[in-house]
Amino acid sequence: MSSLSQLYKQKDKNGTETTVKKTFLVPLAEIYVEPGFNVREIDQEHVEEFRDAFLAGEYIPPLAVQVTDQGVKVIDGHHRYYGAIAATEAGTEIPRLECKDFVGSDADRIAFMVTSSQGKALSPLERAAAYQRLVNQGWEPSEIARKVKRSVADVDHHLTLLSCGDELLEMVRTNAVSATTAVELSRKHGASAAAVASEKFGEAKAAGKKKLTRSAALPQLTPTRARRLAELLADAEFEDNRLTIPATALEEVKAIITEQKALMRDSGWEEA
Repeated sequence: MSSLSQLYKQKDKNGTETTVKKTFLVPLAEIYVEPGFNVREIDQEHVEEFRDAFLAGEYIPPLAVQVTDQGVKVIDGHHRYYGAIAATEAGTEIPRLECKDFVGSDADRIAFMVTSSQGKALSPLERAAAYQRLVNQGWEPSEIARKVKRSVADVDHHLTLLSCGDELLEMVRTNAVSATTAVELSRKHGASAAAVASEKFGEAKAAGKKKLTRSAALPQLTPTRARRLAELLADAEFEDNRLTIPATALEEVKAIITEQKALMRDSGWEEA
């Protein structure tokens, strides 16, 4: 049976375009993690999954690293690194880990952590923290979007999330409310967003719910009523920036608007 090494050595004969990108086996003792560098919070369950993989002798992808004065710093692969330590503590010696060089700037390293498909998926708060690091380095949202291959709206949304306040961010962190709902609450209620979210979450828990949904936090017309309003406005006419509603539809339109205002008042919304 042949190998990639043999295929590469015979490239002049077989015409393959296979190239070499080296990895290295680095002693575990020479590898280190810089506190606060990883944008992901360490998930102990994920660490244990890698520990079990090491114990079972399964293939583990190489870590992306950078050589510094302190040793070999992990850029991507923190859970794999901690999994190897856990396997060693469990009695299986892991003398070396396969590593590959990461070459790039500080911004490149942050973007790599955001876009890497090897690691655990980023939570909204972790992604927001990564974007903020790039902002602190002078990057504009449009530049960040290109760097991490996401939309400008995605970058703006996550940066806004960080301004929601500690209490609301803690609700996002504990999955009591989604990041999207938190941002919408913050945009509508400002400094009162956390209090509104806490009150609505209390009502949701009393109703047996584990999470504050968008529909519970942000009042809205039912699809049926919204569709009916659209039907009623279909025959309306615009003239001189005025909307003229047919007399036959006026009372029903007013009734639906009144319903919406009541929903907003009951949920603590201020009318714009």
